[in-house]
Amino acid sequence: MPMHSVRLQPHKYGLAIHTSSPELGFALSNFADDSRTATWDLGRDISNLLHQYLIEFIQPQAWRDLAFIAVAKGPGGFTGTRIGVVTARTLAQQLDIPVFAISSLAAVAWSYHTTEPTLVYAVQLPAQRGQLHTAIYQANPEGNGLVPLLPDTVLTAEAWQTKLDSCDGYKLIHAPNQLGTSVGSLLELAYFDWQQGKRPNWSEALPFYGQHPV
Repeated sequence: MPMHSVRLQPHKYGLAIHTSSPELGFALSNFADDSRTATWDLGRDISNLLHQYLIEFIQPQAWRDLAFIAVAKGPGGFTGTRIGVVTARTLAQQLDIPVFAISSLAAVAWSYHTTEPTLVYAVQLPAQRGQLHTAIYQANPEGNGLVPLLPDTVLTAEAWQTKLDSCDGYKLIHAPNQLGTSVGSLLELAYFDWQQGKRPNWSEALPFYGQHPV
């Protein structure tokens, strides 16, 4: 990780919440010597069990130890994404800390970058009505995040292929149905923004569904 002038105090942490799929994911880190992640395949119970699992996961840290929150804003499941964003917004408002709403597809792309570094990542995730959630990201040359070449959008398979045909040297990623495993990458992307001095207000965190649920 490149050096930055802005760093967390050792006793402060970033928390990531990923609920955009049936796999609940949490990550917590002070980006120095204490980090952990956990995932649970909860299916439809994710909205009922989220808060209980979060309270247990954050221990032994306390809410006052959080410097910022990251949340997966979608695309993904409608209900899960909504409950995750609402939870992040509520916590950030009560704690008076920033919340970073990060694309689920960007988190998947960054998780690949940590093991298969390249310049361009094309990510697709099945959507409703036979369409695809799609995005194309370019890795920042400084190694601290991604730049969207094609922001998250819903396309037909044919339109997506047309986009890919005009893009050279990309790695195509089929995002898994279980997205929670990329929660660590979600937290890291948010930390890059935090290091750059960004402090988004809780009210700016909005879910991205891509499609109407019906």
